Amino acid sequence: MPTYPRIKDVERIVVDVPFTPRCQEWNAREVWQWRISEVVRVTTDVPDLVGYGETILHYTWGRTSDAAVEAVRGGNPADWLGDDTLGAGLQMALYDLVGKALGVPVYRLFNLPRVREWCPISWWNIDMPPETNAAEAREAVEQGYTSYKIKIRPWWDVYEQVEGISAVTPPHFRLDLDWNQMLINLGNAAPVLAELDRYPRIAIYESPILQRDVEGQRLLRQKTTRPIALHFGEPPFPTVVRDAVCDGFVVSGGVASILRQGALAAAFEKPFWLQMVGTGLTTALSAHLGAVLPFAQWPSVNCLNNYADDLLGEPLTVQAGYVKVPEGPGLGIEIDEAALTRYRMQPPYAHPAPRLLLSVAWPGGRVMHYANMRPQCWDDFLMGNQPAQERGVRMEVHPDDGTTEWADLYARVQHGPVRDQR
Repeated sequence: MPTYPRIKDVERIVVDVPFTPRCQEWNAREVWQWRISEVVRVTTDVPDLVGYGETILHYTWGRTSDAAVEAVRGGNPADWLGDDTLGAGLQMALYDLVGKALGVPVYRLFNLPRVREWCPISWWNIDMPPETNAAEAREAVEQGYTSYKIKIRPWWDVYEQVEGISAVTPPHFRLDLDWNQMLINLGNAAPVLAELDRYPRIAIYESPILQRDVEGQRLLRQKTTRPIALHFGEPPFPTVVRDAVCDGFVVSGGVASILRQGALAAAFEKPFWLQMVGTGLTTALSAHLGAVLPFAQWPSVNCLNNYADDLLGEPLTVQAGYVKVPEGPGLGIEIDEAALTRYRMQPPYAHPAPRLLLSVAWPGGRVMHYANMRPQCWDDFLMGNQPAQERGVRMEVHPDDGTTEWADLYARVQHGPVRDQR
């Protein structure tokens, strides 16, 4: 009888991977927990046959549970391919394992022909001041990127952000702007997008208004020259197609879900980008998926540039805006075991929220003070209580400086945003 490898053990190693200094400063307001990655190591009864995967514990479509670990232990790893219930890290590790066992790259396991050897990839940052965005864009160009996705927020001047990035990048460099629905409605968004259409660097607008606003999305498409991307699933896909709601998608999730979304998008010739956040492990899996999905034509968002370490022995190759799909067996990467030891974290696997005062200042001296980004600041803007996108607006971040003034204001904003005038 033929023999096949059986899963011997599943080890979960939680690591705290540092951000780069600029990303650390600005990620601290909202996504500070993204530093925490659970690396899954799956061993088998075949010596040296090991698979690796990754879960960003506080930003994931699915964590790996104790029940999932027990379910796969002792079994054939191939039996679990495509099972999204395993969670991100375990699913990835089993694809890596089976690819290695068969001597083929992971993309060969998706039962689809390869359509590209290099996949478009984007630099990514949370919202930042215009000068910081410009510094990140300059580094992106140095690292071989030609696309940059940034978060656009009503507490920054988007025109200054775009102009600052444009001033330090070559003409072929492109920007994707993501509002996370912060423009709220068509009336707010139409004049903003009309003005932004004048900037040649801009390539795509993501979720400018509430995604559920079908009529607003459809009319907004008619008022802009750039494609509009929405997260797949809202509105439901049949509605998107019937009512011509958007030009393409943000696709994420487990492997089975991504392959399904990719097939639906392809049936209607809708491009998309893969949004899979993590270090070098997750970026490698994203490249394998991009290799076989014909309409994964927009630059993927993996956030790899946020991390000071990719956890790999050799980095992935990024040139002229594209990442090379690894051709070795499995994910085609080597894990830096020393990095896993260096960054290993002890429970609890979370960092406390930083104590920050956030002050949003508009021209004319009006200021709003907030205790935190979410829910306080975020909800106040998303409810339409503040201007949608004014010129000259800026957010100031004030860590605890030990003064009585800081402590007094911090205590006041615990009860709600505080209005001020300078």
